[in-house]
Amino acid sequence: MADVSLRNVKKQFGALSVIKGVDLDVKDGEFCVFVGPSGCGKSTLLRMIAGLEDITSGSLAIGGKDMTNVGPSERGVAMVFQSYALYPHMTVAENIGFGLKMTGHPKSLIAERTAMAAKMLQLDALLQRKPGQLSGGQRQRVAIGRAIVRNPEVFLFDEPLSNLDAALRVQMRSELSKLHQDLKATMIYVTHDQVEAMTMADKIVVLSAGKIEQVGSPLELYHRPNNLFVAGFIGSPKMNFLQVDVSAGEKGTVVVKLPGGQATLDAQGKSIAPGTMTLGLRPEHIDANGSGETTIEGTVRLAEYLGSETLFFLTLADGSEIAVKADGLAGAKPGETLKIGINARACHLFNKDGQAVINGDLTR
Repeated sequence: MADVSLRNVKKQFGALSVIKGVDLDVKDGEFCVFVGPSGCGKSTLLRMIAGLEDITSGSLAIGGKDMTNVGPSERGVAMVFQSYALYPHMTVAENIGFGLKMTGHPKSLIAERTAMAAKMLQLDALLQRKPGQLSGGQRQRVAIGRAIVRNPEVFLFDEPLSNLDAALRVQMRSELSKLHQDLKATMIYVTHDQVEAMTMADKIVVLSAGKIEQVGSPLELYHRPNNLFVAGFIGSPKMNFLQVDVSAGEKGTVVVKLPGGQATLDAQGKSIAPGTMTLGLRPEHIDANGSGETTIEGTVRLAEYLGSETLFFLTLADGSEIAVKADGLAGAKPGETLKIGINARACHLFNKDGQAVINGDLTR
């Protein structure tokens, strides 16, 4: 078993509180991704699991064993860093097997595990090259291979793809997902890129200012965010937010006043007090052809023609702005008026404290 359990884990640097009481369970074999903005504590939390940072208070267990005060080498984890940290004078094979050599493993075992990792990572033909002769993606695979040969219970990745170009990042995302399927190992991965999180994770942990905002599967966080922070962080482009007036409707509904129109939302059996709230609507859930239960108009401020899709940024009647994801053939130009359709079933509603009171559900 290689499950990871954190209970009320805190980290302070002097008077500065960085991790503010984290409770989390990562199941055996799960691919868990920590996401959040820079400075939210995700790398610090990963380093605490690795043993590279002391835990100020709370407890950590790996595989059911208390590891709170156990040294890094005794925790059964292997970490892959943002920087490759390869020895430039060593070959690929020597870099991969260096950790095993330092712990006194026999040469035959080192060679066997190195060959296994190289085959898995498609490095067979590069074993005698040195890091200076490799591309960025190849160097990162060597760093991952160095972790694989240790047969760790838990793999820890600290933004391993951030130094790669866009095309290589897409390729490496696919390779890491395949590696997880092949090894069936527990993996904890840190990134600020929510696209990486959405495409690779079994479970996403959204962090903000040292606290967990929400834990769930990628689609749970996308469709049912708990609050404004999660709603705005998960999804690309991010969710639109509009300040709206909400009043009671008929038969378990609420009426939302929009700039230039109104929408009737199912209250989902909840008692929602009238007042000012925040309406959330994803750009991809807005109809750029003007069809829908509710239609409003906006002036195109900016258009981004991306080929497969077009992003329109509109200014609405009250001066608020909204992003709309349209078909790649959409041809509206800046300065033109665009009529858009709002689907009430796709609307999210957040109260004055930023907590979700209604989540859009397109499956209904």
